[in-house]
Amino acid sequence: MDYIIIVAGGKGLRMGSEIPKQFLPIGGKPVLMRTLERFREYSKELQMILVLPKAQQDYWHQLCEGYHFNVEYMLADGGETRFHSVQNGLALVPNDSEGVVGVHDGVRPFPSVDVIRNCYETARSVKAAIPVVPVVETLRHITKGTKPRGEYRLVQTPQCFDIQLLKAANKQPYNDGFTDDASVVEAFGFDVTLVEGNRENIKITTPFDMTIAEALLQK
Repeated sequence: MDYIIIVAGGKGLRMGSEIPKQFLPIGGKPVLMRTLERFREYSKELQMILVLPKAQQDYWHQLCEGYHFNVEYMLADGGETRFHSVQNGLALVPNDSEGVVGVHDGVRPFPSVDVIRNCYETARSVKAAIPVVPVVETLRHITKGTKPRGEYRLVQTPQCFDIQLLKAANKQPYNDGFTDDASVVEAFGFDVTLVEGNRENIKITTPFDMTIAEALLQK
């Protein structure tokens, strides 16, 4: 059985809003609802786990009632860091489970169904797969000058892993190098396979991103 852990712990600070960014509406519906719906579009059988800070859960339930949102999911409490939030989500996956578990940013509502499918299917064979897109602009290190952009990729989510692999990797002690789930698995000594992502799969963190998101919905 496959799972998706959707992590939504933003506070909306860069958005300049008191409302956390995952709850802001795009196209008349909160970002987080669109994210959950996209994964349900990928699979009706996928087991969905939403990780939310406890302080935001009442507001989320109010939104679900107000928008008549009825996508089924399990709910886990957010942790001190993303790493700990994912640990809390993984705790809802039975220890003897076989299959693939993905981890996705709640504020990425536009992963294509094809990209989601490719990540899961690749992880099924190689145990660890993440979506990436090319860097299209020149990179410059603030002290060491220009870097060849062809050697870099922008990392997206969902990042997908064999369930037992991610559970084992997440038993490591936390360190600041854990910037995403791929870095956790790599620190555990396992290589990650890159899968082609989709450019529309943006992470909504600023008002400009909201403008882009509205335009993508119009498209």
